[in-house]
Order: sequence, then structure tokens, then C-alpha cells
Amino acid sequence: MIQAETLELLEWPRLCQHLATFAATKLGVAAALDLQIPPTIAQTAELLAQTQEAYQLESRAGGALSFDGIQDIGVSLQRAELQGLLGGEELLAIATTLAGARQLRRIVDSATDVPTLKELASQLRTYPEIEQEIHRCIDDRAQVADRATPKLAGIRVQMRQVRDRIYQILQGILQRQSNAVQEQVITQRSSRFVIPVKAPQKDAIPGIVHDSSASGATLYVEPHNTVNLNNQMRQLLRQEQAEEEAVRRALTEQVAAVKPDLDRLLVVVTTLDLAATKARYGYWLQANPPKFIDLGEPELAPKNTENIDEENSDEEQAEQSQVLTRNLRSPITLRQLRHPLLVWQQQHEQGFAVVPVDLIIGPHIRVVAITGPNTGGKTVTLKTLGLAALMAKAGMFVAAREPVELPWFDNILADIGDEQSLQQSLSTFSGHIRRISRILEVLSNKLQPEKAENSNVPIPNTSATSDSLNTNTLSTNSPAPILRLRTSTELSTSSAQVPHAPCPIPKSLVLLDEVGAGTDPSEGSALAIALLQYLAQHSLLTVATTHFGELKALKYQDARFENASVEFDDSSMQPTYRLLWGIPGRSNALTIAKRLGLLASIVEEAQTHVGGASADVNQVIAGLEAQRRKQETKAREATQLLHQTEKLHKEVSQKAAALQERERELKIAQEVAVNEAIGTAKSEIAQIIRKLQAGDQTAQNAQQATDTLNQISEKHLPSRKAPAKPKPGFMPKTGDRIRIPSLGQTAEVLSGPDANEELSVRFGIMKMTVKLAEIESLDGEKPETKAQLAKVAAAQAAATAKAKQAAAEPAKPNPEIAIRTANNSIDLRGARVSDAEIEIDRALSKAVEYGALWIIHGKGTGQLRRGVHDFLATHPQVSRFELASQKEGGGGVTLVYLK
Repeated sequence: MIQAETLELLEWPRLCQHLATFAATKLGVAAALDLQIPPTIAQTAELLAQTQEAYQLESRAGGALSFDGIQDIGVSLQRAELQGLLGGEELLAIATTLAGARQLRRIVDSATDVPTLKELASQLRTYPEIEQEIHRCIDDRAQVADRATPKLAGIRVQMRQVRDRIYQILQGILQRQSNAVQEQVITQRSSRFVIPVKAPQKDAIPGIVHDSSASGATLYVEPHNTVNLNNQMRQLLRQEQAEEEAVRRALTEQVAAVKPDLDRLLVVVTTLDLAATKARYGYWLQANPPKFIDLGEPELAPKNTENIDEENSDEEQAEQSQVLTRNLRSPITLRQLRHPLLVWQQQHEQGFAVVPVDLIIGPHIRVVAITGPNTGGKTVTLKTLGLAALMAKAGMFVAAREPVELPWFDNILADIGDEQSLQQSLSTFSGHIRRISRILEVLSNKLQPEKAENSNVPIPNTSATSDSLNTNTLSTNSPAPILRLRTSTELSTSSAQVPHAPCPIPKSLVLLDEVGAGTDPSEGSALAIALLQYLAQHSLLTVATTHFGELKALKYQDARFENASVEFDDSSMQPTYRLLWGIPGRSNALTIAKRLGLLASIVEEAQTHVGGASADVNQVIAGLEAQRRKQETKAREATQLLHQTEKLHKEVSQKAAALQERERELKIAQEVAVNEAIGTAKSEIAQIIRKLQAGDQTAQNAQQATDTLNQISEKHLPSRKAPAKPKPGFMPKTGDRIRIPSLGQTAEVLSGPDANEELSVRFGIMKMTVKLAEIESLDGEKPETKAQLAKVAAAQAAATAKAKQAAAEPAKPNPEIAIRTANNSIDLRGARVSDAEIEIDRALSKAVEYGALWIIHGKGTGQLRRGVHDFLATHPQVSRFELASQKEGGGGVTLVYLK
């Protein structure tokens, strides 16, 4: 299929490999490696919503999705359904997956503004009873625990008793027959306990020989005294195995009973992991979410402006020169678009710096012809656009600057590279034609009315009237190659519906590299022109690279065509990989051939064969490119100036707001101070009145009360206080405007202060000499005199001396460090979370005097540690807590600091 070929040509599998490195689970890795392109815009919108919400969670501190413990248990579920017996490790994997899914649902439920992810998480059924039963019956070593059944516990007690009796007998033999024993050890052969005996002295210890060493010098003998005990041990071992199988069989049956729900759990977890993977990849790529552009209302567009005959402008002529079509509502906007594979190569494989391109394509443009030099980046531009469209369809972010706006293409088809094949007898030209034929076949099938029923976008019959069409809604009958998490009714009623249209709705993106190449230039250019004109009618957007000059002129004949070119730097004789719009490019084949090492004589000879008209056209194009570069430079400078102006305006606004806030705070502080002073004065006056009323009202007492009231007024009334002296620091210069308070005049300084601190000033027609201390600035600021400077210097010297004295004083000792003792440590291993919370609360009350508490909870599954941390996070006595250092227990111990 041409769609699969396009994915290979655009290197989509390689991008999926890069995406898979951001997955958290094996399920996510598999889904990312086999990432499917959804067939409907409704599914794309759902995937994109998942990615955006996962991106929000990844951006929040502590809110990222956690997939700890989740494993791929699909094979185990299938074997359980087929009545197979699951092992201990498989059962533990199922239990940890259920716990991980429950934690994942808890994270999603506690988040805000993530309705799509909450809808997914609501489908998770985690069966805590099955998880608890598995942990009860299976220990951390994936073995069936003694507590699984009383019978199993009894069997293992008997086994230990029999083993102890066997060891006791064999130890006695080893001590009595130490000369006949090779070494003092007890080992096993065929699940029977034996001792190593020297071969020449085998008769010293009568028994059954089960094995011998490689040299034959040692025989492993089971003494006759332990044969019955070993037989009994073998019987108990078989009983133990049977009981363990019974336990695992019961657990397997419980898992098989809920297999559909566990299958759904894996699907939901994989979907969430894939959404988080896309979000992490988009964050690493510095990408932005795409916005899909809708089609506008049908309108008449000129089919070929060159062929319009002004003299025969009758109704039939107008119908032939125009075509009914639907354009996009807004232009395709992809600014600073980068190729994601090149970004990966730059950051992980020490590749070259990635040069972004700007793709701004008008709503009415259907064909873009990119021209320019070889090795200039034309093919990379095609692949970048193709990958951007695929990533947007797959619900991924696009590596471009906001806003990212492009249509939802129902098909992305490409002919890039050389399909030459000796085995299939395909030349370069025939290989291109074969692939283009398959592209045209897909386009024609999309526009046929009999196949519109099974397509993802409604395609009306161009030969029928609009009354006979009934394709208003998206079809949901076609199978979706991605995880479907909504019903078909929900998808059909979503916002992906396309309104009824009386004209064809081509929504395909076609990418053609070197269209018409590989054959005679005149025939190739003619074929390319016809092909592009056909695609302008049958595809939403076609981007083609070419070197044919005839294709550059299509823009001036048909309004649906546009030119673009990759820039070439004439000074360095190298391409810049920048895309220029509206200007056809120069091939610069001779210049590039010379730069790549071709003999200069050959290049000079070729230059003489280039036609004069071609040279003139290249000269005009070069002039246009130079003019465009100048305009871009001016626009860039204007943009920088605008940004600087906006920054300055923002800073000034912030400072003004800060000053206003400071003034408001000062007013509030002054009001508070005045109210406090009034209250204090009233209290003191009331005390004086009470004293006068209580004592003898003599003249002396009255005078004392009057003096006290005067002191209170001088203390609290601002009018009685001496005015604050203005802060010195002003030094007048020639030309400054100053104020002379003694004269009440404003004057102009004619000459600065001299050695005697005198300066000449003029106000009106009068000139005079005044002292520096007799003037002030217009803001009321006093100038700095020599006497004031001397005071400042003395104050600074005193401050320096005080600082030295403070530095000479001995430093105060640090507070005592908390030391771990038996009184501030508590061991909770093996306890339940509810019981542990009670013990922790008691221990915290006792450990207040120590300032810290060490809680030993062990590692295990981590459930007890999480419960302890959740309890500590809400306890009022806890200041903070952290895991202890490795020498104090590491992840099995939590250190709590108390308030």
C-alpha cells in the first residue's frame, strides 16, 4: 500500500523508536513502536486531548503519572484463561500491576482539568481483594507462604522435624567416623541427604551410594539409619508440592474469572502510558499542540487565469474558467518548524544544528513548488511537513512555534527518493511513475461516490446534485487500528462532523520529490505541469520540489499555485537551508559542482553553454533574494526594538505599581501609628485626671498636670515636633535650577561652588553669590557641605569599628544535633498501616524532647512506607520527614523532624 510506503519514506518507524524511549512500561514501549495513525478526526481529537492533559500533569510538581509496579501480564492472563497454572512470579506481577493501576487511578482522580484521563481511569477495576489474597499466599521470594493454608503449614512443620532428625543422625556419624569422611558436610543427592565418604573406606559407613565425584575418590553415601527418614522426607515433599499447586491453582482461577476486566485494565494503562509518552516527547522536543483548520464555505476559484478571454466574458466562458471548491478557513501556519529526527540526531548523535523552516501557506493555495540548489534542504522540508502532519494525526505535539495550525489530512502520500530496481526492471523515471500512479489511485478512490461510504471524510458525488448527497456525518464503520475507548455513537456525535458540501472535498496531502525528473526535460516538465494541475483539483495540498523553470511560472497562471525556494548564500557559496516564499529559486548546479570538487575548467566550460535568458532570470532572482534579505533584516530589527520597548514599558509599569503599593502601605502604617499615639495619649491624660480627682487640688498639683500634658502633646502631636532635616546629597552644577529659601526665589546656577563653598546664581536680572548651605534643590534636597561629609565619614568609621568588634566576638555554638537512641526509634515491620498510625502517634508524643524520630518500616512492597508517609504528611507535630541515610537503613527507615 502506498500509505505504508509513505510511512517508510518519511521514516515514521524511526520516530516511533525515539518515542518509545520515553515510555514507562513495556506495554507503552510496544504501543509506541507500533503507533498507529487514526483514521478519523474524532479519534485524533481524543488522542490529542489525552496528550494535552498528560502534558499538564507532567508539568505540575508531583502530579506526573506514575506507572510503578505495572507489568505486561497479558501472557499470564491468557494462560490462566486456558486453565494453565500460574507461577509465583506471575501471580506477584499481577498483584503489583493491580496496585500500580490503583495508584495511577488515584493520581488521575486527584488532578483537576483532566476530564479525558478521568474518563479513562474510571474504567480501571483493580480488585484489591485478589491483590491481598496473592500477597497473603505468595511471599516476596515468589514462593507459597506457610500462611497460605493450615495444611501446608503443618506439612512444613513435619518436614523441619524430619530434617532435624536426619541432620542429628548424620552429624553423629560424621563425628564418629571422621577418618572415613572426606569432609565434614551434609549434602543432597536426588533430594536425599548424604555424606561424602572416602572411596577406600566405604565399608566403614554402611549405606546406599547415590553418587561419586568426578575423580572417583569420594562416594556420596546415604547411611542405613537415615533411609526411612529420607523416604518420609520425600513423601512430605510431594505433599508440599501438591498443596502449593492447589494454592496457586485457586489464585489462578480467581485471576481467570476477572480476565476481561484485567484485559481492559491493560488497555487503559497502555493508553495512559502512551499519552504520557507523547507528552514527555513533546516536552523534550519543545513542541506545541496542533490546532486543526476546518474547510470554509464553497466558493468559485479561477481555474486558469492565463486562459481567461476578456472579450468573450459570457456566462459559458465564466463557468469554464472557474471551479467550485472549498478552501481552508485560515492559512496553514507552521513557524520555526523543525525535523524531529534531526533534533534527535543533534542532541543524541552529535549532529549538526537544526535550521527551522517557516511554512505559511494561504487558504487558497493547493500546490507549492519548491525550487533551489541541490543539497539545499528541499527534500528535508518535504519530510518535515509530512512528519508534522502524521504527528498531528497521531495526537502528538508538533515541533513548531505556537500557533500550530494545519488541516486534518485523511491521507498523507509521498513520492520521495529513488525507486530504481534492477530486479523489477524499474528505472528512476518508471519507479517514480509507478509510485505516483498508486497515489493517484488512492485520490481517485477517495473522490468516487461509491467508496465514500467507507471513507473517513464525506466525499460527495461531483456529477450529482447536492440534493442526492447524504454524507453529513463521519462514518464509524471502518475498523480503527488504535485503541478505541469510546463507543461509535460518541465518536459519530463528536465535533468532527463535516457540513454538507455541494463540491468535492479533497483532504489529502501529497509530497513529490523532483517531480518529472529522470527523463527528457521538456517531456518531464510537461508531465509535471499536467500532474500538478490535476493534484490542484484532487488534493487539499501538494508540495513538490523541482528544477524545471516551467513549473516556477505556474504561480502567475493559476492562483492556486505558490513558489518557494531554499536560500543560497552567494558569499559563502553554500545553502543556508532557509525557506523563502514567493520567490523561485536558482539551481546553482555549476556553483555546487565546483564546491564539491569538480574541475574548474569543466565548470567554466559549462558556464559558456548556459543560455543568456537563464542567466538573466538567475540575476533577477538573485536581486529579489538580496532585497528580501534586507527587508527581513529590517523587520527583525524592528521586532527587536518593539520587544525592547515592550520590556521597558513593562518595567516602568511594574515600578509605578510598586511605588503606588509602597505609598499605600506607608499611609496605612501612618494611620496605625497615629491611632496608637492617640490611644496612648488618651490613656495618659485619663491617668492625670484620675490623680487630680483623687488628690488635693492644689496649685502645685495643677501645674504638674499642665506640664505633663505639655510633654504628652510634644511627644505625640506632629505639629509640636521639629521638622526633619532634608537628606543631604545634592551638589549643584552650572545650569541647574535651585531654590534660595531665605529669599523665597528660584535661581539658575552660573558657576559651581568654589573652595569657600560659594557659588554664583542668577534670578531675573539679578546676580549674586550665596553660600552652599543657603540653597536647596527644587525637590527640597540640601547640598552636601564639608561639615556634613565629615559627619558621614565619622559615622562610617564608627560603624566599621563596631563591625570589627562584632567580628572579634566568639561565634555561638550550633544547636545540638539529634542523636538516634532506643527512646526515639520505633520498629513497625510487619504491622498493618492502621496499627502503625497508632504506634507512630504515641512515639511522636514521647519523642518531642529529642526533636527527631526514626521509624523502621522496612522495604517490602512499599505499602507500609506509603501509609506511614501519608500519615506523617498530615500530622501537626511533624515539621518534615525524609528517608534515612544508607548507613541508618536507607529506604527502610524514615527520619521525622518534630516541630
